[in-house]
Amino acid sequence: MADGRDLPAQDADRIARLRLIRSANIGPVTYHQLLLRFGDPQAALDALPELARRGGGREIRIASLSDVEREVTRVAALGARYLFRGIGLYPRALAEIETAPPVLIVRGQLRLLDRPLVAMVGARNASAVAIRFARQLARELSEAGVTVVSGLARGIDAAAHAGSLDGGTVGVIAGGIDIVYPPENAELQEAIAERGVLMAEQPPGTEPRARHFPYRNRVIAGLSAGTVVVEAAPKSGSLITARLAADSGREVMAVPGSPLDPRAQGCNMLIREGATLIQSAADIMEALRPIAMGVAAPPQRFARAPVSPDAGEADRRAVTDLLGPVAVPVDEIIRLSGLAPAIVQTVLLELELAGRLERQAGGRVSLA
Repeated sequence: MADGRDLPAQDADRIARLRLIRSANIGPVTYHQLLLRFGDPQAALDALPELARRGGGREIRIASLSDVEREVTRVAALGARYLFRGIGLYPRALAEIETAPPVLIVRGQLRLLDRPLVAMVGARNASAVAIRFARQLARELSEAGVTVVSGLARGIDAAAHAGSLDGGTVGVIAGGIDIVYPPENAELQEAIAERGVLMAEQPPGTEPRARHFPYRNRVIAGLSAGTVVVEAAPKSGSLITARLAADSGREVMAVPGSPLDPRAQGCNMLIREGATLIQSAADIMEALRPIAMGVAAPPQRFARAPVSPDAGEADRRAVTDLLGPVAVPVDEIIRLSGLAPAIVQTVLLELELAGRLERQAGGRVSLA
């Protein structure tokens, strides 16, 4: 069983998907493009060495079957399971965003993902009145049949989970499903895993690093029909989540606060920029009523896209010459190069697999 091909078909497919996303230089966008191009995760794996060679990089590190099998065993021992994008119970609202995680690791009551989902985020050093209000909002939303999503941080996140624990809550964490952060939320995190849904993108054992928190924030925003910010400083992670929600076409809502409190400046700024002002759970329900709220995705598979044409050396030079350390939109590369979009995407895919390209927010790319 060198590569998992002799496993039962369903198991082999999932093992190949895990090997693909756990391989070097493959993020959500590249993973999705590979599946669209090859239609099958094993075929994509087989193509990686040649694609990376064309990109001019070092030999790509492909996740081994033994490494992935150890991960699968660990996930099962933790009482968790995988949700794969495009298959079964993977949340449809999250699957709609370009950077949706190819796989999620979850524990808990997955039926809660079938209900409308609303994110609630805010300051870690929140005021007592904001914490009380967040807990009240979350409780009233969950009693109305809404699942409350947050990030298990101190302050507003913890209050939102505590308020909605009996009715329905999802905790999205930055590290592995078996890692508690912050430590004081250990009891709350375990309660969410048992009575709500605990969700992680990173493999078990992954300690949360600074780069993981923006990834977590985009999952929180992507899961939810709308995001409510209760207290936030102007440059906080909560405002990043709100902007990610807006970029995905989701509702952004904010609770106003005193202009004398720095923790209210972010919310007041969001309202000034057009976010819906929130004073009660009824305001949230009213804001979301016109929106089709997320439910679980029906079973589906990635269909094979028309085979992308191979790029020639002149094509690679044309695209690479337009790239630099400053990120530029992919659409701009297509326009300036005069090449077909499929050719440009092929070159970018090769460069990323070779470790020479970085993808940035908003569909922008730069040389690594």
